[in-house]
Amino acid sequence: MKTVVKSKGTWIHRLAIRFFTVVLAVLVFWVLGFLVDDIRSIPGPDHDAIDKKHLDQGLLARRDALEAQIADLARQIENQTEKQRVVGDSSRNLQQTINQLLELQKLGMQKSIAFSDTEQANVASSLSLFLDNQRKYQALSQTVSDMLERKQGLLQEKEQADQAIETQRQPARDEFAALSARHRLKLACLQLAILLPILAVAAAVTIRKRSSIYFPLFLAFGAATLVKIALVVHEYFPSRYFKYILIGALLAVVARLLIHFIRAIAFPKAQWLVRQYREAYERFLCPVCEYPIRIGPRRYLFWTRRTVNRIVVPGEPGALEEPYTCPSCGSTLFEECPSCHKVRHAMLPSCSHCGAEKDIA
Repeated sequence: MKTVVKSKGTWIHRLAIRFFTVVLAVLVFWVLGFLVDDIRSIPGPDHDAIDKKHLDQGLLARRDALEAQIADLARQIENQTEKQRVVGDSSRNLQQTINQLLELQKLGMQKSIAFSDTEQANVASSLSLFLDNQRKYQALSQTVSDMLERKQGLLQEKEQADQAIETQRQPARDEFAALSARHRLKLACLQLAILLPILAVAAAVTIRKRSSIYFPLFLAFGAATLVKIALVVHEYFPSRYFKYILIGALLAVVARLLIHFIRAIAFPKAQWLVRQYREAYERFLCPVCEYPIRIGPRRYLFWTRRTVNRIVVPGEPGALEEPYTCPSCGSTLFEECPSCHKVRHAMLPSCSHCGAEKDIA
């Protein structure tokens, strides 16, 4: 079989192909993301409807009414407390005024200075106001105390209602969780039902067209689809299941690659054989058994695949121009060309002198 040599192109063309392959994969991943997002937007179970089905509406109305009464009482208590604070400040000011007047009266008595009727009236008026404020303060305190007691009763009723609602809400939560899990499974199945056929087609085309010049397009499409499927599986399936799916997929991929390389060695293709033979000739090793090709100036030298470039070979022009057979495996490595009758590489497709081609089995 004659080998077909493909043009590799310049480095800028190879770089552009790799770059746009990555860009194409990103764009395909983006488009698949739009498709997955549209499926994900399908509405799920209605939480409010499930609650309405399980909860006693009368009990909910009672709870809401209690919350409104408690909030109203809290505002009233705040207002009464503010009034109580104002009355208390006024009482303290009056008390300071009365104390000052009594102190002045005491000093006047010590100096034998009599208080006038007006001053006596001021003391009496201040004392009367102080006593009135004290009565208002006590009345406000009693009102606040009654309101607090009523609020505590309402809070206890609300707590009992909340407990009863919580008891009824647990079946609603269970039903909502079950419906949500079923909805997530539905979304996962819909997404995979679209992505898996796309991946199957992409994988089949990629494998079938792996020698095509358009192979990067198929590879980008398949890789983007595979990554999107992995993300979908990771999102919708629990981690304990996802690890088994991931390990199973990796086992399948590794087993397939192992089979591929085993078959590549057992049944090699012509291009791989030519590449293997070319690399072996470059290192002066037998392409079949890797025994050193001891011919010409290398007849008495020793080297390996790693040390072949470190060997200094004495120059003997024309020393390689002779047929040669590997003494280890018996493979013919150099032979006479039937076209130009010069010595050529027996395991390479073209003669280095005249370019005559031969089949490489």
